Amino acid sequence: SLGLFRDRFLAGMLGASRSLDIYYAAFRVPDFIYTFMLLFTASTAIIPIFLKKFGEKKEWSEELLGSAVLCFSFAVLILSATAFFLMRLIIEFSLPGFSEKDIAETALLARIMLLSPIFLGLSNIFSSVTQAFRRFFVYGLSPVFYNVGIILGITVFYRFMGLAGLAWGVALGAFLHMAIQIPSLKNLSIAPKLKRLWSADLKQVAWLSLPRTLGLSITQITIFILTGMASVFSQGSISIFNLALNLEYIPVTVIGLSYSVAAFPDLVSFSLNKARDQFDKYFSAAMRHIVFWTLPMSVLLLVLRAQIVRVVLGSGAFSWQDTRLTAAALFILSLAVVFQSLFMLLVRTFYAEGESWRPLIINIVS
Repeated sequence: SLGLFRDRFLAGMLGASRSLDIYYAAFRVPDFIYTFMLLFTASTAIIPIFLKKFGEKKEWSEELLGSAVLCFSFAVLILSATAFFLMRLIIEFSLPGFSEKDIAETALLARIMLLSPIFLGLSNIFSSVTQAFRRFFVYGLSPVFYNVGIILGITVFYRFMGLAGLAWGVALGAFLHMAIQIPSLKNLSIAPKLKRLWSADLKQVAWLSLPRTLGLSITQITIFILTGMASVFSQGSISIFNLALNLEYIPVTVIGLSYSVAAFPDLVSFSLNKARDQFDKYFSAAMRHIVFWTLPMSVLLLVLRAQIVRVVLGSGAFSWQDTRLTAAALFILSLAVVFQSLFMLLVRTFYAEGESWRPLIINIVS
């Protein structure tokens, strides 16, 4: 729900304008770095190995977390520093429709947002533990605090710093996303042991994460290309695409992601214990629930798209023309709700069985 308020504040304050285009375009490089660093932070790869090590000896699981934290921190700092200095060149190449002024503003925002993959990556590592112990409430709070930071950027920082304030709000939200995980680790008496930068267990995590990282990187490259194409269209095209995508993604996150994340630790446990009947039964139940809830949500978005867009985004600078264009984009995207939600469950099911390359092939084809 906070995500809706976030988008409403953005749409009402900026409308589908070039300023909002710049804000959304600035996410592309930081998001790509975050996706690439899932090589060391993907919970779908960490959880099975963490649970296995925790079952053998608690200290071994803490050493795995420590190695993940150290290796991730070292790699992400190098990547972020490189991106910081090359940012303007990347923006010029990827956004051909932007003017010199637009490029300079996008580069400024993107450099500030480079803090977000650092905090979000660490949060991913910590949330692997909370998910493994089925502390889903804390995991669910993380995006809430992330959006709180962004909303503060929109409502407070923007007044004093302009567009840069929005970027600082994103950085603050990413920090809060990480910080909310730390008390749970303390309550579970789990503390990463920072002994080794690299280990055999971390190598296994990286190997399991590699296909997922490559698959998501392909998705990010696709979004890079779409954003670059939209930059040469009329001002506001990037904004409309992202706003429609965010609306479509709400049922995918609330239903598809929630069921998938909740089912994954149990699927891993059944797979490790060779409990095939329980595995199949649990997967089937999760799949039926996802279809049962997402199908009517997809129809609802399809039929009431204009009303939903107007109620959620229709304030301030967001005009009726902006509403019509966003509703048209939402019409097309609503057809994907069921399939995106099921995809999240199917990918985690493959990972629970230790099969990580098939989802990559599917991602490349799609």
